[in-house]
Amino acid sequence: MRVLVLGAGVVGTTSAWYLARAGHQVTVIDRQPVAGNETSFANGGQISVSHAEPWANPHALSRLRKWLGREDAPLLWRWRADPAQLAWGLRFLYECLPGRTRRNMAAIVAMALYSRGCLQALRQELALDYDHLERGILHIYTDPDEFSLAVEAARLMRDFGLDRVTVDADQCLTIEPALAGARGLLVGGDYTPSDESGDAHKFTRSLAGHAQAAGVDFRYGMNIARIETAGGEITGVRVTGEDGRAETLTADAYVLALGSYSPLLLKPLGIDLPVYPAKGYSATLTLAEDSAAPTVSLTDDECRLVYSRLGNRLRVAGTAEFNGYNLDLNPVRCQALLTRTRQLFPDLKTVGEPEFWCGLRPATPSNVPIIGRSRFPNLWLNTGHGTLGWTMSCGSAAALADMMSGATPEPDFPFLPC
Repeated sequence: MRVLVLGAGVVGTTSAWYLARAGHQVTVIDRQPVAGNETSFANGGQISVSHAEPWANPHALSRLRKWLGREDAPLLWRWRADPAQLAWGLRFLYECLPGRTRRNMAAIVAMALYSRGCLQALRQELALDYDHLERGILHIYTDPDEFSLAVEAARLMRDFGLDRVTVDADQCLTIEPALAGARGLLVGGDYTPSDESGDAHKFTRSLAGHAQAAGVDFRYGMNIARIETAGGEITGVRVTGEDGRAETLTADAYVLALGSYSPLLLKPLGIDLPVYPAKGYSATLTLAEDSAAPTVSLTDDECRLVYSRLGNRLRVAGTAEFNGYNLDLNPVRCQALLTRTRQLFPDLKTVGEPEFWCGLRPATPSNVPIIGRSRFPNLWLNTGHGTLGWTMSCGSAAALADMMSGATPEPDFPFLPC
């Protein structure tokens, strides 16, 4: 079967790989000059099954009230004259119900666990090098109330099969000695030793190279104008190349993996996809040779930040700004990354200036991605992964390739149609 994949981020590239391995003839199109150059470029770097608690949970509203009016808030909601933003927000409130939260968490953990296993197998198969570390993820807490809530969340995740264990402040320092300068701030943590970290951009570029060697055709510099339909099916994708020449690309099946931009292409087809861009920020710090920097990947739940060691770099990333498709760097939010980093690692030594970045994470109100067949029989969706695109990419792609090949996917997950 000829398959056209729209998007060469980590989700689109992994989709192309698993589809090609299943025997399909795959073409990938993307507007960027290389794979993984947008939301996959400088994210938090975590393969974080332990981060499966949805943003939408019974405690979300109290947190949002606490953050109101703060430009550096972990979650910043900028009201816009945008019906899609309002609809997303109302659906988010519904997903905060306890029963919905538990259901969503179960789905996220199931897919994330499966995906981590797929990544590990793929890494071994292809000898991929992307600055990965297998030292687990440590969630740290500096607020007693947040720590109390985390103890319950960790218990629930253990019920779903995740090895997330609660630890006290001293155990946090044993797991990651670089936190010694923040001992007075810590009240406890929880640790998932099976989680990992690594550079998603390096991974995506490397996998794209292997996919090309296996026969996948990557066509870069292609701007997608629209998806064309007739007779209840997709008939082609209208694109414009860097030279300004327009053409229609056709295939037997199409995979939409365009992250936050997926709803814009689907709306003219009568599909309202519940995906809204959540702008995340990152700062990449180059470490001095004698810097006492963390090697265990960390999640600072109070500030919604993550820290991942990528070779001689430290990636600090997180927060969420709901501001439409705006990609301007907010200096206040950039500075907040550095301020918190200095609080946790007062002795950290760096060289050069931080590299700031922001990207639009495709968030669903439930944090559960949208994977499966659309109402058009030859259009498949693989989008809406939010903060867990890197974590769920391999599993989402492997499951999608199974479905498109007529097989039953392995994870217990609410695939479309559900």
